[in-house]
Amino acid sequence: MEIGLIVLAAMLATLLGWILKQSFNTQPWLAEVVDETANQAPFNARPKLVALTAFLAVVTSFFALILSAYSLRMELGDWIPLTEPQLLWVNTGVLVLASVAFQWTRNIAVREATPRLMPGLLLSGVLTMVFLAGQWIAWQQLNASGQYMTSNPSNAFFFLLTGIHGLHILGGMYVWARATVKAFGGDVDAVRHSVELCTIYWHFLLLVWLVLFGLMLST
Repeated sequence: MEIGLIVLAAMLATLLGWILKQSFNTQPWLAEVVDETANQAPFNARPKLVALTAFLAVVTSFFALILSAYSLRMELGDWIPLTEPQLLWVNTGVLVLASVAFQWTRNIAVREATPRLMPGLLLSGVLTMVFLAGQWIAWQQLNASGQYMTSNPSNAFFFLLTGIHGLHILGGMYVWARATVKAFGGDVDAVRHSVELCTIYWHFLLLVWLVLFGLMLST
């Protein structure tokens, strides 16, 4: 369990370090030549990116708190380890593919290869929806086998962790949907920025899921 908390802390430190690098690693003598408006504060340049990073820092802290509670609760005598559905392995692979698809789409957006932007967005979204559907099916499999949320504290934590993770993915799907609509409308510049933010978010949620899944398997 301590390893999981360390991993989450490392993720938080990496996020904060990355955004600081993005915000302050500028060359003002070049910016003055390119754009006279470059005298603005660094954090005003990409406010959505800064906001996303701050949000991810909060989410990381939130999951760390839940895992701390998980660690404390499993020490009590009524804890019975849950047998995780094998479908979770398939779901994990699908989420990995969704993250890879977003990275591929982001690279397309950077290269301005607009004809392939829409297929990349659609593939990323479909894979993510398959993951969410798989998580729902895993819940149904547990219920069908008599392992309900209220059966044991370990069951309750499983439904809690997977449910909260799924809700964060649904929130990201809202941004994905808006980006897809903009891509259909031809607003390529706005889509590039949205794809970049979605890619960061999906990579983050993949790392969170790998930590959660690994801990649930080991406990």
